[in-house]
Amino acid sequence: MDPTDPYIVLLAGTGVLILLVAWLPMLLREWPLSLPMVCIGFGYGVFALSAGDLPLPQQWPAVTERLTEFVVIVALTGAGLKLDRPLAWRTWSLTWRMLGIAMPLSIAAIALIGHGVLGLGVAAALLLGAALAPTDPVLAADVQVGPPQSGEEDEVRFTLTAEAGLNDGLAFPFVNLAIAISAHGPLPGPWLLEWAMEDVAWKLGAGLALGWVVGMALGWLVFRVPNRARLSRTGEGFVALGVTLLVYGITEMAHGYGFLAVFVAALALRAAERHHRYHQTLHDFADQIERLLMMAILVLFGGAIAGGLLAPLDWAGVAAALLILFVARPVAGMLALAGAPRPWDERAAIAFFGIRGLGSFYYLAYALNHEAGFEEVDEVLWATVGLTVLISVLLHGTTVTAAMRRLDRARGRRGSA
Repeated sequence: MDPTDPYIVLLAGTGVLILLVAWLPMLLREWPLSLPMVCIGFGYGVFALSAGDLPLPQQWPAVTERLTEFVVIVALTGAGLKLDRPLAWRTWSLTWRMLGIAMPLSIAAIALIGHGVLGLGVAAALLLGAALAPTDPVLAADVQVGPPQSGEEDEVRFTLTAEAGLNDGLAFPFVNLAIAISAHGPLPGPWLLEWAMEDVAWKLGAGLALGWVVGMALGWLVFRVPNRARLSRTGEGFVALGVTLLVYGITEMAHGYGFLAVFVAALALRAAERHHRYHQTLHDFADQIERLLMMAILVLFGGAIAGGLLAPLDWAGVAAALLILFVARPVAGMLALAGAPRPWDERAAIAFFGIRGLGSFYYLAYALNHEAGFEEVDEVLWATVGLTVLISVLLHGTTVTAAMRRLDRARGRRGSA
């Protein structure tokens, strides 16, 4: 067999990828580096030396949409399974603030930056805001709670995990609003009522309802069915993938928001039998699949950067990305958390660590695949989102370990006092 056969090279490369996914997090634990940073650098180096085609997302829009969609829904299941805290209005109060106040403010601020700094039209600016406002459930693993029943559920980690789980679904109405404005223009008309009834009321309601109902039904099957061999005893972690795909598929067929349904279903599955150790098995499998897919996509992202993804940017694009990360999200977060009964350093951490990532790529690919009106600014949108994600990975990846350790020490001192 020819040792230069692309198939053999692919097998070897896949083996290296899997080993890196397993070993790198342990090796990087004491360093100001993160797995996403290494993946992007690796992809940049490999594709910069390659003579083949480079993986620019605008050249593969359908593949980009589906790959990012899959990794996000798996990450949402993992995020929902992590949360030990029952869903409640009072104990999730910081999450509701981030969803109800910080997220709309972030979308508006980013849209203003897109319009004022980049010169984007109303629809494209709103799309940029909707794509970059949500906290990413994939790349935010370092600021999330630990596995089920691990005891790593302080207020900062919990809020960022719950926010990442819910705001991906809640950004969808704004993405669809941008698509509608692109098709009909910014002036209100009958289309606005149709958007409010279908894209807001129906799709959000269907996502919440189907996610909870299907999740509770699956929880009853797994933990409550009185048979000789209870399903939870199988110990099969890939059930998590089955739950993810089933809930997502049912909800999308009902024209609901599948992202929202997947996270809610994971919460419902935990609620069916909150302290069962099988949740650990389900979470671990989802986490492994998520990390493997994340690494593959970030390697391709590094290759896209090598291929000129950021080439359309000028000083305005760089300024826009910096404003989004250093002004829009932190200010919106601090406004949302004003008056919350938490120390200022915890509120600042929640506001700052709104990591941008693969969900932003998905929303952009989804909108560009469903509406031709963004063609003139296609490359500018991709470049701006790409630079924002790149800076977010570098910025948050180098600061998160030290920041979370400092918060843990401060929390310990306050607890002792």
